Amino acid sequence: MNRTHLLTIMAVLIAIGTLGSQFLWFPTGVAKAYPVQHAVNVIAAVMLGPIPAVVIAFTIGLLRNLLGIGTLLAFPGGMVGALLAGYLYRWGHKKWLAGGGEMFGTGIIGSLLCVPFAKLVMGTSVGVLAFLPGFLVSSITGALIGLLLLSRVKHTSLVNQTLPSK
Repeated sequence: MNRTHLLTIMAVLIAIGTLGSQFLWFPTGVAKAYPVQHAVNVIAAVMLGPIPAVVIAFTIGLLRNLLGIGTLLAFPGGMVGALLAGYLYRWGHKKWLAGGGEMFGTGIIGSLLCVPFAKLVMGTSVGVLAFLPGFLVSSITGALIGLLLLSRVKHTSLVNQTLPSK
């Protein structure tokens, strides 16, 4: 895949993640759940790999914060999930591994990383389990949406050009 093609796909996924978070979100206690972010993470991990998926997750989080429709918790949560989803897909070449990586990376690891992050960066003291339920619900919902979308678009020429052959 050439650089222009890669950057174009990344820009489209960033736009989908940023705009989708404006329309589909729900409160989960101290955080907000954005399942579109997790769906984009799974799609990016499968189509592009772990590093572009992390860049996309970071950019979506940054844009959401700049637009006032996100929280700083998007950074540790979304980026860890995208990284784990990308590496697990690269390791096993199974889409469900990318979904599982997103669920575990964001739902468990990302939520645990948010506790010290919230204390240091946001000045908020919360317990370990404050983020876990919301992050799990959001990441499971989003990962399932991403897997459903990947199963529906597997025969298009765009996806066939970007997916690694197995």
